[in-house]
Amino acid sequence: MRSPDLPPIAISLGDPAGIGPEVVAKCWDGRHLLGLPPFVAVGDPRSLSAVWDGEIAQVDDPREADAAFDYGLPLIAVPAAEAGVPGCPTMAGAHCSLDSLELAVGLARAGSVSAVCTGPVSKQQLYAIGFSHPGQTEFVAERCGVSPGNVAMMLAGPTLRTVPVTTHLPLAEVSARLTAALVEAKGRAALRGLQRNFGVAEPRLAVAGLNPHAGEGGALGREEIEIIAPAVAALQAEGWRVTGPHPADTLFHGPARARYDAALCMYHDQALIPLKALHFEEGVNITLGLPIVRTSPDHGTAFDIAGEDRADPRAMAAAIRMAAACAAHRASAATA
Repeated sequence: MRSPDLPPIAISLGDPAGIGPEVVAKCWDGRHLLGLPPFVAVGDPRSLSAVWDGEIAQVDDPREADAAFDYGLPLIAVPAAEAGVPGCPTMAGAHCSLDSLELAVGLARAGSVSAVCTGPVSKQQLYAIGFSHPGQTEFVAERCGVSPGNVAMMLAGPTLRTVPVTTHLPLAEVSARLTAALVEAKGRAALRGLQRNFGVAEPRLAVAGLNPHAGEGGALGREEIEIIAPAVAALQAEGWRVTGPHPADTLFHGPARARYDAALCMYHDQALIPLKALHFEEGVNITLGLPIVRTSPDHGTAFDIAGEDRADPRAMAAAIRMAAACAAHRASAATA
């Protein structure tokens, strides 16, 4: 839970035509049952009204959110150029989602909110309006003045945290992109993120191999020998508690998960499949290495069900709770 001494959390609603507005509204409706701290939404009020008939409390300053939270969903309005229809993405909606994201990040950088939770956007729609970043993570990093190489995406659930070294790449390109320096950088970001955002004083990081059986001593590939093991050794030499490379097929069962605080994985699906298998409705994406706290639910816009009252708010609720917990850990460390 967010400390009462901290500002509220900002939530960018994402694409107005997606399920972001619906799940945020449902989070406010279920705020007591879901155990959520005060938050302020950022986006087009019409996207909320299109899927929800609850009370919206428009505010100009995030500090007004605490007082408004009991009687309405606090919202800083970022109107789209035209009203959208749930399930029907438009260029105007894409511009609105980007403007909302930029404002929410700016509020966090200014200290006006304690964290940012980002609703789902459509990369296809953003690319169509000239968006040049691979995703929201890289955009937020740039706005915070951090090199994309120094941030890492962590997927977190109640019993598992994973960090992919490479993310949105064709599988055929992963091996060529892997370097010892990249594995080290992502591992270091994961370890520091566990300390800063989760309060783990001496984090344990398990590093997965790339190939079946972690390469079988070179018989099934040499990436473990030439890239991953040297990176593990370098992190160990810095004093970090790092093990591996481990065969990925034995890294995610219960007893194995008890031996580490996060798993560093070599590619997207190696990290996301176990997380989603275990915690599909509770998975949270948190960006490590930023000067601000940023989380998001681990799901997309789901245009196919937008406006049908079928979206499940649990992942968004988990992202809000994690944002609050991370902000509290950071604040506690800063005053220790």
